[in-house]
Amino acid sequence: MNNKQILIVHPFIKFTRNKNNYFLREAENLVEAIDLECVESSLLGLEKISPKTFINKGNLIIFKKKLQDLGVDIVFFNVNLSPIQQRNLEKELNAKVIDRTGLILEIFGSRAKSNEGKLSVELASLQFQKSRLVRSWTHLERQRGGAGFMGGPGEKQIESDKRQLTEKINRLKKKIKKIVSIRDLQRYRRIKNKIPVISLVGYTNSGKSTLFNKLTKSNVLSKNMLFASLDSTIRKSFFNNTNFLFVDTVGFISDLPTTLVDAFKSTLDEIIYSDLILHIRDISNSNYLEQKKDVLKILTEIGIDINDARILDVINKVDLIKGEKILHNSFDKNSIYISALKGNGIENLKKKIYEKIIF
Repeated sequence: MNNKQILIVHPFIKFTRNKNNYFLREAENLVEAIDLECVESSLLGLEKISPKTFINKGNLIIFKKKLQDLGVDIVFFNVNLSPIQQRNLEKELNAKVIDRTGLILEIFGSRAKSNEGKLSVELASLQFQKSRLVRSWTHLERQRGGAGFMGGPGEKQIESDKRQLTEKINRLKKKIKKIVSIRDLQRYRRIKNKIPVISLVGYTNSGKSTLFNKLTKSNVLSKNMLFASLDSTIRKSFFNNTNFLFVDTVGFISDLPTTLVDAFKSTLDEIIYSDLILHIRDISNSNYLEQKKDVLKILTEIGIDINDARILDVINKVDLIKGEKILHNSFDKNSIYISALKGNGIENLKKKIYEKIIF
């Protein structure tokens, strides 16, 4: 068996109007982001969801044989499974089963670089474990990073009950609280010095970090990959005879685990206190309207009204599409159209930022 290979399944209820091919591609991108090789991905239409195994017995037989034929022992179900469903699937398929939340936590765990980022991911992971208390889960080797849901060599079984997890969670919350106190002090100083703060938000891989680098002349990691950058970054920029502070935040995604939203709330608070929120949207993505809804949903969860006057839509990657589509999909006359990569529209964006902040 090759523990770097994985089978992807996107189950869905038949007759529902969902863009399942889009979700399947996103699942493939999630797997790629954790450096696993997808040997096969497939859509699976269901009449109903089994409370025990999510999929029915007939599909269990099909997928068990498929895993044996492919020589793969890891399956990614692009849904959120209950602890019972996950455990029963692993038993029936004789394979490691990962659900959507588990895989996203794993990606976050491998990408976190800052102390706060690592603490936040660990907090989210422990809260997720506490909600399940499935002892069969295992941690990855520390040197590999990750959140501990993938399995692999050098592992040791988690031996924590609810009380032990609660103690760990409380210790992590105290550490994060100290970091938050320092950030609050820094925010107070920024407010006192009257330096405008602009946060960049958007669906993962929408081009936030590329735009951030363009506006601040920085070199934050920017790749064509989901969750290429995880830790929030603050940089100063000067234009129109004015100092600005730009904040690059973690990319959003549909069905972002609640545990991650809660754990990263201290980081996401930077958005709440911003003077301007740039919503970076990838117009080249055929599902960019759905992505907008997902981003606004998460902003709502952290306390920002979707009609907040501070939100400015920045339509990115216009270099990848034809002009007719830009005009056709121009839903907001106040939107700014740019190519962060090519630099198109950046000066217009700076002018708009200045106008929104100063006036």
